[in-house]
Amino acid sequence: MRQGIVAAAAAVLAACSPPTESMAYERAGTWHGANLADVQLLDRDTGERLPIYWHDGQRWIAGTPGHRYEVSVRNTTPGRILGVVSVDGINAVSGETADWSQRGYVLAPWQAFDVLGWRKSQSQVADFVFTALDDSYAARTGRPDNAGVIGVAVFREAVRPPAPPTSVSRARPSGEPGSEEGAADRAVGGQGPASAGAMAKAAPGALLQEQRLGTGHGPAETSVVSTTSFDRAQEHPDQVIEIRYERRERLVAMGVIPAPSGPRPFPGSAESGFVPDPPDRLR
Repeated sequence: MRQGIVAAAAAVLAACSPPTESMAYERAGTWHGANLADVQLLDRDTGERLPIYWHDGQRWIAGTPGHRYEVSVRNTTPGRILGVVSVDGINAVSGETADWSQRGYVLAPWQAFDVLGWRKSQSQVADFVFTALDDSYAARTGRPDNAGVIGVAVFREAVRPPAPPTSVSRARPSGEPGSEEGAADRAVGGQGPASAGAMAKAAPGALLQEQRLGTGHGPAETSVVSTTSFDRAQEHPDQVIEIRYERRERLVAMGVIPAPSGPRPFPGSAESGFVPDPPDRLR
């Protein structure tokens, strides 16, 4: 059993169960099939969703140094779920080296939440911001080995069997073992434009030696959450979503993003003026 934090809009402090914590944010969602959750990354400085690039079976996004970002998680089921969020191998709620048995965010059916940063309290977070690896929160706390990856471990809620028919009904205590709690943030999103240029094609080895990207401990902002209880259906997550990130130039050098074919006379203009295909949906 665990303990956690819940949606700002409909937050009610529930009876606490033993140690661990989670979070949630109230917002309408839509059904997207069998997966428990959809996850997107958004650049808060441009307001754009960061497109996903698939490479060798892994999801990648291109981050822009200095830009704030958020992790947007949406419950695509008619039941409650718990999402344990890890950034650079660190739990985004507790600051511990991430383990999926730890605190996370509890979402009501069809609910969504935007994780804006490292949770500092039930009323504040420190913004997620793309930064050089040596300035990342992971490196500054002596844990740089897992920088460059974001994970969300998703759990279904346990279904309690109906009580056997009796002449006297008994309510199960809310503080009974096996409960967990959750909380949530709010935010905005997007992708920062970054041009790889001809240099990526000319010297990919040099680009691969450049400073890697990590997530910094940015300025504090208000993000009010509260607690609720949650019983996991099983010990291991029902779904794990993993997204890797790096500078665009490095992703071009690595072959994740196709290199530009050559100089363009109007690089800021749309190619066709028509609606582009959407990025791949996260599953």
